[in-house]
Amino acid sequence: MLCERWVENPYYQLFCGEEFFCHQLPFDRSSLTRWRQRMGEDKLVALIQESLAVATRMGAAKPADFRQVVIDTTVQEKAIAFPTDAKLMHRARERLVRLAQARGVTLRQSYVRVGKIALIRHQRYAHAKQFKRATRALRSIRTMLGRVIRDITRKIVGRPELADVFALPLSRARRVKDQRQRQRGRKLYSLHAPEVECIGKGKAHKPYEFGVKVSVATPLNRCRGGQFVAHVKALPGNPYDGHTLAAVLPDIESTIGAGLERIVTDAGYKGHNAPKHQRFKVYVAGQKRGLTAAIKRAFRRRSAVEPTIGHLKNEHRMGATTWPGELAMQPTPCSRPWATTSASSSGGSLSCCASCWPSSASSW
Repeated sequence: MLCERWVENPYYQLFCGEEFFCHQLPFDRSSLTRWRQRMGEDKLVALIQESLAVATRMGAAKPADFRQVVIDTTVQEKAIAFPTDAKLMHRARERLVRLAQARGVTLRQSYVRVGKIALIRHQRYAHAKQFKRATRALRSIRTMLGRVIRDITRKIVGRPELADVFALPLSRARRVKDQRQRQRGRKLYSLHAPEVECIGKGKAHKPYEFGVKVSVATPLNRCRGGQFVAHVKALPGNPYDGHTLAAVLPDIESTIGAGLERIVTDAGYKGHNAPKHQRFKVYVAGQKRGLTAAIKRAFRRRSAVEPTIGHLKNEHRMGATTWPGELAMQPTPCSRPWATTSASSSGGSLSCCASCWPSSASSW
């Protein structure tokens, strides 16, 4: 998306130093990713600090704007197919068969044809709500996977070079084979992204989302240049929202270089674990005691974080991420959004991300 915007936007090209309008990219798309990875976090923080210095000089934001924030959590989804037991076991068997063929391991049977037929049969029975037949088809898929696992295990005995190659695929295949729909604890939802978690946010149109929980903080009141993002942090492990403030609030203060005066949250943060010196600065939606007129106005502004999250997902690369492994679960400054909402409606003023302000921002 960033590359497509650069090609069609003359302002982006002028900002990058181009003298003439370019109708195609001057480099390959993958070069941008490799450049980001070579830069590292420290140099990217310096780049963001410079962009914020420009915003300050233009008057788009003031450091005092970030002393009152709204905090909410969302889910950064992983680009995976919706996990079902049948599809996971079918995919695990396919990966094991393909790896065995590549390594020269001869299998008694690969189940390529009958496995695909069993998967189609299970999906059709489930769609028709013929669950007894669907369960029988699922059982046959699980049996085929178990046979392939045991066959490969027998064939690699005494061959340490193959044992190392098959260790991880066999471990994940066994997890998929043994897990059940209603079991407690961690489950494997994707073979290529085992770090994915199942998170339910109570949405009617999307009961479960698969990815990582992310905390987003925005200023309580809109800045002159738009609705900025003050902080973004990934929270692996699907923690309770209220138990994230102990880690999030110190990060926000170190990012903006100043202390927080007021933190507004939704009702999901009841029973929070904010640090002691900030415990009485946190106002949770639904509380009745100690409410002044200013706090009531702040509660009415709490929902301003929701469209910001929507813009981050739809327009600023916080949607379904395709980054491999832990890179997707622990976002660095290079994976955070650069801009926030309402930039186009602010009369041309700059609106850029404040998610990585260094501590020196307090000297502005």
